Amino acid sequence: MSVALITGASRGLGRDMALALATQGWDVVLTYLGNRDKAEAVAAEVAGLGRQARVLPLDVASSDSFSDFAQRLRQALAGQRLNAIVNNAGIGIHAAFADTTPAQFDTMINIHLKAPFLLTQALLEDLADGAAVVNVSSGLARFSTPGYAAYGAAKGGVEVLTRYMARELAVRGIRVNVVAPGAIETDFGGGAVRDIAEVNAAVAAGTALGRAGLPEDIGGVVAFLCSDAARWITGQRIEASGGMFL
Repeated sequence: MSVALITGASRGLGRDMALALATQGWDVVLTYLGNRDKAEAVAAEVAGLGRQARVLPLDVASSDSFSDFAQRLRQALAGQRLNAIVNNAGIGIHAAFADTTPAQFDTMINIHLKAPFLLTQALLEDLADGAAVVNVSSGLARFSTPGYAAYGAAKGGVEVLTRYMARELAVRGIRVNVVAPGAIETDFGGGAVRDIAEVNAAVAAGTALGRAGLPEDIGGVVAFLCSDAARWITGQRIEASGGMFL
């Protein structure tokens, strides 16, 4: 039975990734930061699809906790191996380049670059040969929007990291790719794209397919990259943005 670990899976993109994988027959391990009830609700949705979901707390900003998390994950898996890791957990900080503080910059690097690197590293012995790793970047690594310098830089870093991971883990048949969503109707950035009509309209106007993205636009892409159908794809960046700012 295939098992995928998805970080930040209690809401938004992570929730939809979990459901997309469950629909394709995967069991999942869902991590959450502070809201276990929401994570359990996603687990219940997964169970409703006939798959198993385990729920574990994880603060991806704290790399010192990854060794302990790996131990708890092994206990939860009870001898099973991971067939996929989806490094999804993240937050956004909106601050002009001139005003970004060292603490804000460190937070972006810790969550979006350091965590995919060190968490995957900590779980290598739990990852089956031939498995898949999917990192999550952003369209903001390709185009620039004022206020997201630290976030975009961290996401650019994870795209380079993805290529190195793909090269070095290929000896075990492990594929590593990165998905870059565009602007999505979630609570990212305070939910501006979802909740503010003017922002949503501006995103739609700058997107070739004429609308803002939805969480369900991303989950299927991740599920594909985890599947055997993507067995000959590694080291690649796939942008799922509807053609934003082409």
